[in-house]
Amino acid sequence: LPPLFYLPLPFSSPLAGDITQKGYEKKRSKLIGAFLPQAPGMDPSVPHERRTPVTPGSSSRYHRRRSSGSRDERYRSDVHTEAVQAALAKQKERGKMAVPMPSKRRSLVVQSSMDAYTPPGEEHIGLQGNVIANWISRAIHGSTTSSTTSSSSTQSGGSGAASRLADVMGQTHLGKSGLRAGGSNSNRLPSPCLSSRPENHSAPPDVTSYTTDSIQVERPQGSTTTSRSTPKYGNAELMETGDGVPVGGRVSAKIQQLVNTLKRPKRPPLREFFVDDFEELLEVQQPDPNQPKAEGAQMLAMRGEQLGVVTNWPLSLEAALQRWGTISPKAPCLTTMDTNGKPLYILTYGKLWTRSIKVAYNILHKLGSKQEPMLRPGDRVALVFPNNDPAAFMVAFYGCLLAEVVPVPIEVPLTRKDAGSQQIGFLLGSCGVTVALTSDACHKGLPKSPTGEIPQFKGWPKLLWFVTESKHLSKPPRDWFPHIKDANNETAYIEYKTCKDGSVLGVTVMRIALLTHCQALTQSCGYTEAETIVNVLDFKKDVGLWHGILTSVMNMMHVISIPYSLMKVNPLSWIQKVCQYKAKVACVKSRDMHWALVAHRDQRDINLSSLRMLVVADGANPWSVSSCDAFLNVFQSKGLKPEVICPCASSPEALTVAIRRPTDDSNQPPGRGVLSMQGLSHGVIRVDSEEKLSVLTLQDVGTVMPGALMCVVKPDVVPQLCKTDEIGELCVGSIATGTSYYGLSGMTKNTFEVFPMNSVGALISEYPFTRTGLLGFVGPGGLCFIAGKMDGLMVVGGRRHNADDIVATALAVEPMKFVYRGRIAVFSISVLHDERIVVVAEQRPDSTEEDSFQWMSRVLQAIDGIHQVGVYCLALVPSNTLPKTPLGGIHLSESKQLFLEGSLHPCNVLMCPHTCVTNLPKPRQKQPEIGPASVMVGNLVSGKRIAQASGRDLGQMEDNDQFLFLSEVLQWRAQTTPDHVLYTLLNCRGTIASSLTCVQLHKRAEKIATMLAERGHLQDGDHVALVYPPGIDLIAAFYGCLYAGCVPITVRPPHPQNIATTLPTVKMIVEVSRSACMMTTAVICKLLRSKEASAAVDVRSWPPVLDTDDLPKKKPPLLYKPSNPDTLAYLDFSVSTTGMLAGVKMSHTATSAFCRSIKLQCELYPSREVAICLDPYCGLGFVLWCLCSVYSGHQSILIPPSELEVNPALWLLAVSQYKVRDTFCSYSVMELCTKGLGLQTESLKSRGLDLSRVRTCVVVAEERPRIALTQSFSKLFKDLGLHPRAVSTSFGCRVNLAVCLQGTSGPDPTTVYVDMRALRHDRVRLVERGSPHSLPLMESGKILPGVRIIIANPETKGPLGDSHLGEIWVCSGHNASGYFTVYGDEALQSDHFTSRLSFGDTQTIWARTGYLGFLRRTELTDASGERHDALYVVGALDEAMELRGMRYHPIDIETSVIRTHKSITECAVFTWTNLLVVVVELDGSEQEALDLVPLVTNVVLEEHYLIVGVVVVVDIGVIPINSRGEKQRMHLRDGFLADQLDPIYVAYNM
Repeated sequence: LPPLFYLPLPFSSPLAGDITQKGYEKKRSKLIGAFLPQAPGMDPSVPHERRTPVTPGSSSRYHRRRSSGSRDERYRSDVHTEAVQAALAKQKERGKMAVPMPSKRRSLVVQSSMDAYTPPGEEHIGLQGNVIANWISRAIHGSTTSSTTSSSSTQSGGSGAASRLADVMGQTHLGKSGLRAGGSNSNRLPSPCLSSRPENHSAPPDVTSYTTDSIQVERPQGSTTTSRSTPKYGNAELMETGDGVPVGGRVSAKIQQLVNTLKRPKRPPLREFFVDDFEELLEVQQPDPNQPKAEGAQMLAMRGEQLGVVTNWPLSLEAALQRWGTISPKAPCLTTMDTNGKPLYILTYGKLWTRSIKVAYNILHKLGSKQEPMLRPGDRVALVFPNNDPAAFMVAFYGCLLAEVVPVPIEVPLTRKDAGSQQIGFLLGSCGVTVALTSDACHKGLPKSPTGEIPQFKGWPKLLWFVTESKHLSKPPRDWFPHIKDANNETAYIEYKTCKDGSVLGVTVMRIALLTHCQALTQSCGYTEAETIVNVLDFKKDVGLWHGILTSVMNMMHVISIPYSLMKVNPLSWIQKVCQYKAKVACVKSRDMHWALVAHRDQRDINLSSLRMLVVADGANPWSVSSCDAFLNVFQSKGLKPEVICPCASSPEALTVAIRRPTDDSNQPPGRGVLSMQGLSHGVIRVDSEEKLSVLTLQDVGTVMPGALMCVVKPDVVPQLCKTDEIGELCVGSIATGTSYYGLSGMTKNTFEVFPMNSVGALISEYPFTRTGLLGFVGPGGLCFIAGKMDGLMVVGGRRHNADDIVATALAVEPMKFVYRGRIAVFSISVLHDERIVVVAEQRPDSTEEDSFQWMSRVLQAIDGIHQVGVYCLALVPSNTLPKTPLGGIHLSESKQLFLEGSLHPCNVLMCPHTCVTNLPKPRQKQPEIGPASVMVGNLVSGKRIAQASGRDLGQMEDNDQFLFLSEVLQWRAQTTPDHVLYTLLNCRGTIASSLTCVQLHKRAEKIATMLAERGHLQDGDHVALVYPPGIDLIAAFYGCLYAGCVPITVRPPHPQNIATTLPTVKMIVEVSRSACMMTTAVICKLLRSKEASAAVDVRSWPPVLDTDDLPKKKPPLLYKPSNPDTLAYLDFSVSTTGMLAGVKMSHTATSAFCRSIKLQCELYPSREVAICLDPYCGLGFVLWCLCSVYSGHQSILIPPSELEVNPALWLLAVSQYKVRDTFCSYSVMELCTKGLGLQTESLKSRGLDLSRVRTCVVVAEERPRIALTQSFSKLFKDLGLHPRAVSTSFGCRVNLAVCLQGTSGPDPTTVYVDMRALRHDRVRLVERGSPHSLPLMESGKILPGVRIIIANPETKGPLGDSHLGEIWVCSGHNASGYFTVYGDEALQSDHFTSRLSFGDTQTIWARTGYLGFLRRTELTDASGERHDALYVVGALDEAMELRGMRYHPIDIETSVIRTHKSITECAVFTWTNLLVVVVELDGSEQEALDLVPLVTNVVLEEHYLIVGVVVVVDIGVIPINSRGEKQRMHLRDGFLADQLDPIYVAYNM
């Protein structure tokens, strides 16, 4: 034999050696090394006498026995198991690396193994804090006495006791701070421990194993190992993160662990790229120059032996049936078994013949009418028979052949939603099936509607169900006889086949092919008349049908059929039947052999010497070889001859491809190939030489079938012959194959009409070949070897891997007791232009989190070590939840579908995108900046104008414009129009709660000024905090302050239901603004003095609080007359989206200019009414609520947004009722209306709601316009008369509270589409709507009068050209005059408020908004006849994330994430030490939480070329939002790192 093949090794020989290619980098092995449990006797910290001895022999025998209940042992291979263990050991030697274990909310964890760590001597705990400390350090360092698991969990770097401990400490820490710890620490440490050391709650001990002790120094023999230091408490274990920010908590420890893990170099440098339509270059896997290449000669087609023509062979299968049915009617044809293994029924050839005739007659003549029969010859008929009734199936099948209709055997649909049953329905529909033949019992068992009819199954055509039992049929007349022809080219039957994607195809087999195939099987298997054959296979298709139903009848054989249900009860049943009937042949799968091995110990008297042939139907599966060997080892002593085992290879398209012949010569051993997996992944055959571990042992499946030609072609599109040492797809040229996929001519051509070519392009035969779907090669002596299936092929990074091989490796990872052996699915999904491997296994209910996680991490290592391929996602699902095929296997395509839809509901997920995804674009290198002058010249040369724009001039003064101060305007209005109503406040019922005329406001303001002077003893210029609910008191108090010469600061009052979190913000603003006193209502006064308040803040340090509900009666002696218009009018405090509290100073000049600008833009004058539904505490909201009416004299209808929570229609009803033309709202209000009124538009219409008068509806915002929300709002209320062009947005920021605002005149807001990828590179590239990666941006309203805008480069401060992305700078009379801070941040101040351009116009003083955007000159003209300049805001510089050298805006990633799954209601992203963290709010059951992890990771990879580091799934409402409805991502980040989110699940992606 050539060196490729060897005789079977005795299985005990140990395999050792290096797992990897010599040049293979020690890439990912380090990732997960820490999870290997140490062999007993390795751990120095565990005293010997305490360890319970577990002898390897006893335990493994125990597990082998235990596994008898599990299904499908296709992949059992001791050699492979040893290889995997060696690979894992190898990984371990390379150095440990801890993987952060995902954290899961307790409700998701059924039980945890924390119980093992009970502290010794609980009764002392209250007295001695140090007992706890010692116990903790002991638990962490693995010297606990209570269980043997400690040795493995110490090694697991934060996954065992230690991390549970960190959880406990983290949660006690949580419980203290008043956040909801959700009772989660109730079953952990006994409570006295909490009280014993209160000072230790600053941070849990650092339990990750990347600290000092992971560096193991080899010490000379005999020296003792130094004891590890116990963890330090207090602040000592605050950990420095990558940003140099100290932080406590287990989350940050895990993240740091993840960062350290990911810092390891991952991949070789790749040279070339392919261009993905733009400058984002995705790396393309370059072929490794050292990879093995095929070197053999071109193969020749192999010809099978001549198909011998035996004289008495029948001319068709029906002729054979007629012959045996009439010559020997008493001969047994089929014996069926019940579930006890007793013969249930014997069908003789006579009965089969007469009953088949009866069925044929009835289906042709008794369906439909005489004139219009339902079935004619050639029509297709479904055969629906259960697996335990082969006799009824056989009668129906031959009945169809005799009637010349085409049987389509399918599975019994169990439920209406059966996995894959819909696809079968499509097949029946496309075959035009209208009749289904079935048995009585099956018909009774089908699901029925209340009227007793069988419902139409999903996707199925309408069927007539016809029962074929003899008693239901009419007898054919004497003169009726079926027409028996010679086998011809008509279709005999259609066998269904499920494809990789789950679609079901029908393979048509002609009568001549059917007959020729039976003849070829008869010849190669040496079948003779009246032989007995035991069949365990499914008789409806494939090998079971060909041997047990068709070839058996041709040779008058007796089939003993063993149903699957009997095998489940008694796995030995088939062996018992072989003995009992002295059967010559048995047809089985490896599974049946394995089950017999597990169960055979109970049997004494087994004798298999009668067997001359054991057909192994799935012998083509490479992993069947171990079952065959093991079976032979055990049963050789029971009379089994080695040459009897005959593996065969088959496929639905090519029928039997090859079969090993039963030889009498036992000296010729079967062929074996021990191939290198590394070679196979490159498609070449290499005998394994050095890497003893990653090998695949193949057995031959015999030689080509009689009368057939076989060749091996490259699996690509062009069928070119392979070389002799190359793996390819086997193709068969023979009469005995299928002829087409029914009704699919294109696919048929590619599969059944293949013309293989040699290297020069010449055809090797004029007859077509059929692709078998099997991958393999033809070895010496014409022996065929199969290495895998095309369907299981996964091409990752240019290398080919077979799903079965990966399953085998996963199953070889011991201990197997956490998952079910037969329930592992491996498939690939396409993410970012490559296939990614996903492994899903069913977890046993009794396994703990740590066990499963440990097993998962070892599987990852094993697959990496053996196949050198990364697993993208490994998921464990609860037992019995993967979709099943009718015979109990895993329905792969359905499982993949569920995974991609996010409805697999795993209970554990480990994603490894960092290790698998190696084709990301190169990180962007920032180019050196071009000098300012060259930019100038460049713009001039290219004809680009500098991006600048301005609103119209402020124009002439009007009567009230001569006043420089608002207080003067109010006094003037109180004199000239005393009874004109300025403000109307609505309550939640839509009725007027209160209103103010000019004179009422003036008088109240006077009284408040008196109060400030008398009770508050304030000087002019003192600061006063106004803590009021949205309403009229706030307005009066503001003008009262102006009258008294004080500086007002509006502050949102604390929320009575949430004092703990809202009151500290109030306190902070009061302190930072240096308020000398506070004014508020009596209710809030009481709230500030309440018990809850004193728990939240120090109440004694409040400044004096004045209650304005109790005003003095007398008038002030004299109102304050401000003299200098540049003095402070008010302070505006706001929390920015980045969580910064910033107060800006507004002078009297700026305030008046602001009001004037708005008056001009919105054309406001006394006869107008404006509805305002905004928070009145800062920015434009405050100005519209308190200032504009006084300045312009229009009436403001005030609607507090909080009232909308009670009555969502309040705002729109008010707009309609008061016939308002202009209204202002916030995004939160718009969202409330869209979500809350979505289904009520009809009822609102009937209540007379009419929005047709609305001219402008402006959303007041400080962010990029939310197009999706404004559009859905417009669409939703279009029916109520809202004009879509009315809805627009404004834009403001801290330095200028309103830069843009869509006014009454001027063009409609425009929308452009920009390329999101260009945006990341700080460039604007306009694209068409709907093009890939396009992002819609809406103009943020018109630039206000008196405002100038320029776009500047934030780094160089140089001006930019039109349509270039840069920072928006603004120059305007209403710019704020600076930040108001306690700490004089002068540098920041001057940079933000008084910046100058570095070249060009260097004189003008600009304020920097901190937002990125661009200006674009449009084709539209504005009111002045000029071309209109549109401003597009992209996002805040502070919020933008720098990742891989590119700038990402969180909102873009969040939009992608929210789209991925219906249960994601909200999402926020932030970065932490260069890791992208995605937080999603889950609206659904906690079981769905883990479905989101892969989906989120996929979409961010696909659309943004980023790898998500951490996915956090939280409850609805956890992502904090400010009053403007903006996400507070930095607060969220702080909460996450401080462990305050109580997440449902946290996944750390590797």
